[in-house]
Amino acid sequence: MILLLIGTVFGAELPKVKTPTMVELLARAKPTDWRTLDPENTLYVELSNGRVVIELAPDFASNHVANVKALAREKYYDGLAILRVQDNYVVQWGDPDGEKPEVARKIKTARHTLPPEFDRSLDPRLPFTRLPDGDIYAPEAGFSNGFPVARDPGTGKMWLAHCYGMAGAGRDNGIATGGGTEIYVVIGHAPRHLDRNVTLFGRVVQGMELLSALPRGTAALGFYEKAEQRSPIKTIRVAADLPISERPSIELLRTDIPLFTELIESRRNRSEEWFHQQAGKIEIGNVPLPVRLRTALRDDRVHSKAEK
Repeated sequence: MILLLIGTVFGAELPKVKTPTMVELLARAKPTDWRTLDPENTLYVELSNGRVVIELAPDFASNHVANVKALAREKYYDGLAILRVQDNYVVQWGDPDGEKPEVARKIKTARHTLPPEFDRSLDPRLPFTRLPDGDIYAPEAGFSNGFPVARDPGTGKMWLAHCYGMAGAGRDNGIATGGGTEIYVVIGHAPRHLDRNVTLFGRVVQGMELLSALPRGTAALGFYEKAEQRSPIKTIRVAADLPISERPSIELLRTDIPLFTELIESRRNRSEEWFHQQAGKIEIGNVPLPVRLRTALRDDRVHSKAEK
C-alpha cells in the first residue's frame, strides 16, 4: 500500500509553480543591481567579423590574468590565429608556428608558462550564491562575482567551472606548461571533466556568437588542416588601454543579490505558457547571466549568454 501511494504521488501531474519570467525580473532590477566591467580586467579580442569581450577573473587565477594582460600589452597575440574549433567543445587560438622555435612568436616581458591555478582556497570574503540542487562534480556549485564556481568545504577549495563561454589557458601534458599564449573558449555543453585540469581565467560576456559560429576544423580535435582555414586574431587589448570612446559600456547583473536568487528559481521552474512540465532543478551551466549595454537602457534591450 505504501509503495502504491508513493507511485501515485510521483506519477501525478503536480500543479505548476508560478514564477516570474526573466524579462519580468529584469524589469524590476534597480540600477544598483547591475555592475560595470572593470576595464583593467577586460579583454577586447578583435576578429575579422567583430569583437569578443572577455571578463577576467583575478580572484581565481591572478597570475594567469596578469600574464595574459602582459601578453596583450606587448601585442603578442596580434596576427595570431584561431587554430582549432571542435564541435560542442572549444575554440582555441595561438601561434600557428608555436611548435617551431626558430620562427615562433617571441615573448618580450610576459612568461611563456606558469604554475597551474586550478583551484584556490575558500575565502569567506568572496560572495557565493549557491544553487539549490547540488552538483555532480562538486559538493557545491554557484556563482561568485558573476563567475560559475564549484566548491568543496571538505577540502577548503573552490574553483571556476567549465561552463559555456569560459576562457582558459591551453596546456600540454605537464600541468605547468600553460600560461596564456594559447587560449580556449568553451563553445559547447559544459565540459566539467576539465575542471581543475586546466586553468580558467575568465569568461566571454559579449561576442560568443562570433566564436560559436566559426567553421569546425576537420582534423583531429577540431584543428584546421590548412592555414587558409584559420580565422585571424587581429588584436587583443586590455580595455583600460583604449580610449573611453572605444569601450562599450557593458553592465552585468550582480549575482550576490536577492534578484539573482529569484532568477535562479524562475529558471528552475519555467512557468511561461509554452512549458507544460517544470524541471524543478537547474545545473550551473543552465543559469543565464544577463548582460546589457548602458546605451540600450532606454529601450530595455537586455540579453544573456544562455538560450531562451
